[in-house]
Amino acid sequence: MKFFNFFKKIDWFLILPAFLLSCLGLLSIYSSSLGEGNFLNFKKQIIFFAISIFLVFFLSFFDLRFLKTNSYLVLTLYFLSLTSLVGLFLFGSQIRGVKGWYKIGAFSLDPVPITAIILIIVLSKYFSTRHVEIQRFRPILFSGLYAAIPISLILFQPDLGSTLSLIAIWFGLVLFSGIKIRHFLILILVFLIIFWLSWSFLLKDYQRQRIVSFVNPQIDPQGISWNVNQSKIAIGAGGLLGKGIGKGSQTQYGFLPEPQTDFIFSAIAEEMGFLVVTILIFGFLFLFWRIIKLALDSTNNFTRLFAAGLFFFLLSQIFINIGMTFGLVPVVGLPLPLVSYGGSQLLALYLGLGILMSLSRRA
Repeated sequence: MKFFNFFKKIDWFLILPAFLLSCLGLLSIYSSSLGEGNFLNFKKQIIFFAISIFLVFFLSFFDLRFLKTNSYLVLTLYFLSLTSLVGLFLFGSQIRGVKGWYKIGAFSLDPVPITAIILIIVLSKYFSTRHVEIQRFRPILFSGLYAAIPISLILFQPDLGSTLSLIAIWFGLVLFSGIKIRHFLILILVFLIIFWLSWSFLLKDYQRQRIVSFVNPQIDPQGISWNVNQSKIAIGAGGLLGKGIGKGSQTQYGFLPEPQTDFIFSAIAEEMGFLVVTILIFGFLFLFWRIIKLALDSTNNFTRLFAAGLFFFLLSQIFINIGMTFGLVPVVGLPLPLVSYGGSQLLALYLGLGILMSLSRRA
């Protein structure tokens, strides 16, 4: 009886759309593996998906409201996340120009997604105890310092896509907390200054080329713009029902770059068609609706802010990833949440969903 009572308490409206999105991702990763003749990534993703499911249910057993009150634990998690980012410069493996992974046997561990979840916890705790002071600029400045340290470490990897996601978390939570218009305009000015400094001194040449290519796609159609052009071809070729699993020419013959990660949306569009893409989009929209509803229904500031932070994290990654495939934003190397290959990303997102479910049940 207790077993069935436990499952009745699971927020299936939050978990089921995430499961659906991950299953679509697994199907696309399997298809891409057919073209490569290598199913190692597919097998690893299944393992991480199984661990993620266990993680969500496991977290549901616990009352995680202590995250709001236990400052020592939250700060410890924060400093551990910073240590993991610093360690990348010493022990990390470089993949595609980014030193952002720890190599552990056949697996690679990316600390950035976990850092994003920890940053959401830190900022949620910070703002939940200072909601009366948010009209002043000082708490906004200090919250920015909490965010600036991991953001700087990630930018130096250099990982522009993840940097933008963490900025979105901080910026979104500041707006959600109720900032003054004057302070908002100051933040915009500061952001523009930081962008100029980053462009001048921090961004690598290939990152600048991606942004230039976004502004003028025809500047190098056989070079830096190739990825976006092939992505558009794949999306347009899918039609209503797609070409079928393992039958997409762009996906299977290497024309579409990174079909398991950055451009998995294009691969799904080509092989499964507009109908499945619509299901994918509605899956994300349903997940957004549930997260927002949990935020609005909660009487606890920490839970509301955590839900908002998770929402902005997901929204920024989805917007950037899908925007890349259509050439609407520069190609910055960011996976599609819950769908793309990547165990660290998958575990971190399900960790976030598990924490939110635990908090909302007891809000």
